Formats: sequence, structure tokens, C-alpha cells
Amino acid sequence: MTRRVRRMAVRGIALATLLATVASCGLLGGKEEPAPAADANGKVEKAKITLGVLPILDVASVHVAIKKGYFAAEGLEVELKKIQGGAQAIPGLINKELDMTFGNWVSFFAAQSKDAAKAVDGIKLIADGYQAKPDMFLILAGGDSAIKSPQDLAGKTIAINTFKNIAELTAKASLEAANVDPKSVTFKEMPFPDMQAAVQNKTVDAAFMVEPFITRAQRAAGQIKVLDAAAGPTDNIPIAGFATSGLFAKENPKTVAAFQRSIAKGQADAADRPTVEPLLVEYAGVDKETAALVHFGAFPTTLDPTRLQRVTELMQRYGLLDKPMDVKPMLLQPSGS
Repeated sequence: MTRRVRRMAVRGIALATLLATVASCGLLGGKEEPAPAADANGKVEKAKITLGVLPILDVASVHVAIKKGYFAAEGLEVELKKIQGGAQAIPGLINKELDMTFGNWVSFFAAQSKDAAKAVDGIKLIADGYQAKPDMFLILAGGDSAIKSPQDLAGKTIAINTFKNIAELTAKASLEAANVDPKSVTFKEMPFPDMQAAVQNKTVDAAFMVEPFITRAQRAAGQIKVLDAAAGPTDNIPIAGFATSGLFAKENPKTVAAFQRSIAKGQADAADRPTVEPLLVEYAGVDKETAALVHFGAFPTTLDPTRLQRVTELMQRYGLLDKPMDVKPMLLQPSGS
């Protein structure tokens, strides 16, 4: 080998080494990005998805998964669209304004029982989201109100975020358990962020709130707990989860699987208060002190048909379902489940 050829060979090796080093460092010292997990099975069909969410604690796992790059690592970009409740999310799935959505189980089961989403092959449940614990599902009244006990709610008007959802179901069940006829109560629909003011200005007598709005109303307005709607017959009841349409799931199986892997990691991390509290300040608009006091529910990491079936049984009892319903056909379990 001539001297000139040897020099060229050495330069080629050096250049190859430099390029390999640059690539492994993420372009000259930048943070190394993990390869999308979806690449092992091919790229996702739809890289940018629109996800319906509410500004409540229940969706903390979504914000954790975005913040920690779990979606990005799966090749997904998630655009969040604010909704008022699960009932509002279903038309979004049908008209394809939403690819996936967070929502309460009651709204999903009621819509499926009535074939409301038949045009898009029904509703598919793809991940669990939130489960009740004490003091995170409360009916509050003003501190100066005559309403001090569950019995005082008879004949009163109570705000809920949407009709015929998990709030209405658990309110009725817990009222009946407290010997109050649910039919004597009038429910008024309004967004969670508006409830504190509605109680203060007497637009409603009480309000069914979730976190972080419970803690904010108690701290800022002195509103008091009248009834825990996640106790007694509704203790540990499954509240909400993530869904898509049957059509979207059929056309985008890798996208759905990537979402399921990402949100499972977010769900596991959402149980950690130090992780969630600063995110609540960002997406729910509460102060740090309020975020530090909110009552957490549970963030399940698996879809359990036995637990979800309990919701349908309560729905049938309180007139939100006309007949028994098997939830298993709606569940789209992650691969390997």
C-alpha cells in the first residue's frame, strides 16, 4: 500500500469515528434522544393525535407523559383539546375532531348501549385513568349556607359538569345511602371551573366538584364538605379512562398501542405527588399551596373488566342503563395483556 493510500485510509477511519461519535451524542453534544419504541414494529400510522382532556387532577398522567417524553419516545405528538366532560367527548370521536379522549365510564357505557357511536364502529376503551378515593369527589356548599349535612340537600339544586355521567351517578348513589331521595334534587350543568363562583353567588345551592377545584373552593371561598360521593356504595369506584373509536383503532393499531404504552408509564408516575403538583399549577391554573393540598385518587395501570362492570350495575340501578351490559367487548387491551 502506498503512503498516499495509507493516509486516505486513516482519514476515512477518523471521519467514520467522528460521525459515529456525533450521532451518539445527538449532534455535537446535544441530549441523546431515545429511538421511538414504535420503530421496532414499524412507525405509527398517525404521528400527531388530538386528545380530549379536562383541566382536572384526573388527567395528570397525560401531562406527566408529555413532560417526561413518553409520547415522543413512541413517535407520538399529542395535541390536547379541552372538553367539559365525557359526554361532550363522544361527539368529538364520532365527527373525528378527537382521535382519543379522556372521559368518565358512565358516558362511554351509556353511549355504547345506545349505539351512539355506531357510525365509527363504536367506542373502544384503551386505558384506565382514575379511580375514587375518599375526599376527591365532594359535594360542597357555601360556608354561610344552611346546608350542613346530606339531608339538607333534599329539594336543592346541585351543579355537575355534565348530565348522565359519573358525577350524577355517584351523587345519586351517595344521596340515597344518606336517606335522601335523589329525585328530589335538581342537577344543573356547568363547567368545573365555574362552580365555585356559582355556589358563592347562589346560582346553585351546592356543587359536585373534583380536584383541584375542591381544595381551591375550600381555601379561597370557605366552602364546606356536605357529602363525599366516593364513599359507601361508591367507595373505590372506577371513574374514568381513555377511549377511541372502533374505526380509529382499526385503522391505527400501532398508534393506539403506542399511546397505551406511553399512558401506562404516565399512570404509574402520576401517583407521585412531587411529580404532579407543579404540573397542576401549569395546566389547572391553581397556586402551589392548593396543588400541595389536593386529594389524590388512584391511577390504575391496567384495564380490569370486573371493576368496570361494577359501574354498569350502578348505572342500571339508577336508570342510566336500560338493561345489563357486558363491558368486555369494549375493552382494547394492550398487546400481551
